[in-house]
Order: sequence, then structure tokens, then C-alpha cells
Amino acid sequence: MAVFDLATSPPKDAELLELLLGTTGNLRAPVVVSGSTVLVGFNADIYADELG
Repeated sequence: MAVFDLATSPPKDAELLELLLGTTGNLRAPVVVSGSTVLVGFNADIYADELG
């Protein structure tokens, strides 16, 4: 898991793309955008904490 604070120290685009995209150029994992929160991948505990 990678955690970024996009407000204070956003990662470079290349770093994000490396984490988000697979070798075919498709997303590697589920992505949920809720307000200013972006969750990539699935973790039931984190989903419950972040999304209620």
C-alpha cells in the first residue's frame, strides 16, 4: 500500500502511473474516488474506515 498526501506533497505523475497501471496500460486494481479520497486496490478495513 502506498499513501500520499496530495495536498502537501503530491507525487510525480510517473510515480503514480507506475503504481496504478499494469503492463497492458489498464488499471491494476479497483479505484474508488470519494471526495478528495482516492482508494486504489481493495482492503475491507480501509474501505470501512474511509467510506463508512
